[in-house]
Amino acid sequence: MPDMTSTLRILEPHHGVFAYYDGRIEGRRLHGAEPNWLDDGAYGLGVASYAVFNAGEAIVYDTHISLAHAQAIRRHLEGLGARTIRVVLSHWHNDHVAGNAVFADCEIIALKLTAHLLHANRDQLATRVPPISPLVMPNRLFETRLDLEVGSRRVELHHFDIHSADGTILWLPDEKILLAGDTLEDTVTYVSEAENTEKHIRELARLATWPINRILPNHGDPDRIAAGGYEAWLIDANRCYLEQLMQAVKQGRAASLKDFIAEDLATGAVSYFEPYEAVHRKNIAALSAL
Repeated sequence: MPDMTSTLRILEPHHGVFAYYDGRIEGRRLHGAEPNWLDDGAYGLGVASYAVFNAGEAIVYDTHISLAHAQAIRRHLEGLGARTIRVVLSHWHNDHVAGNAVFADCEIIALKLTAHLLHANRDQLATRVPPISPLVMPNRLFETRLDLEVGSRRVELHHFDIHSADGTILWLPDEKILLAGDTLEDTVTYVSEAENTEKHIRELARLATWPINRILPNHGDPDRIAAGGYEAWLIDANRCYLEQLMQAVKQGRAASLKDFIAEDLATGAVSYFEPYEAVHRKNIAALSAL
C-alpha cells in the first residue's frame, strides 16, 4: 500500500487560503489497479480541498479523498496554530466527505439537503470501493445562506444547485474569492444529475452576476490554483459547455472534447487535460439516456 499522501501538495493561492491538492500523477494510483472511485475519478483528474485560516481559527472546505488526506490537513492547520477547526461540506459526493471522521470532534456544517442525501446514500458510500465507513454526518445545518467569521475574516456559505442539487459555495466577500467545490470545474463540469442540467445552466448564469475576482475549484489545474485561481470566465465556460452539450445531444452529433471547447481553450478560460475526454463521453451518455 503506497503512502496515501506522498504526492499531496499544500498550496497557498491567497494569504491564509490553503489548497490541499493531490492527483494528476501519470501512472500512479493510490487504491489499486481495479476500477475505483478514488483513482479513476478524484485522483486521476486532480482534486483539492481547501482551508481558510486566520487568527488561530480555521474552516476546512471538504475533507478530501481519504482519512490520511484529512489527517494531513488537520496536522498542517494545527501546526499553523489553529485552536478551533470547523468543516464545511460542499456537497455529499465521495471525494468531498471521505475524511469526515478525522474531524468528528469538530463542527461540521452542511446544507440540510446535504445531510439528507448523505443519509439516503449511506449504504452506497459504505459499499463503494474504497468504502467510506463510518460516515460522520454534519452536525450544523443551514438552508440557502450562512454567514461565518474566521478570526477577522468574513465567510459566506451559499446554496447553488449546480452539478449536485446540494451545492454549497464558500465566498470570501472582502477578497471576492470563490471556493467553488464542484459547481465549477476545469477542464469541464461533470454531469452528475443529467435531468437537472437546465437548472444548472440557470444557476451558473446567477453565479456569473457575482463580482468575483478569483475562483478556486476542487477539480482543476494545480498550477493555476497555486497562482491564485481562475478568472470569472470559468463560469461562462462551464455554462456554455452544458448548453452546447445539450444541443449536440438533441441533434445527435458529438465531437472530441478538444474540438468541443476549442473557443474556451483559445481564450484560456479553461485548460485541456486529456482524462476529461472520458468525462465528456460520460456526459454525452448521461444526457443521451434521458
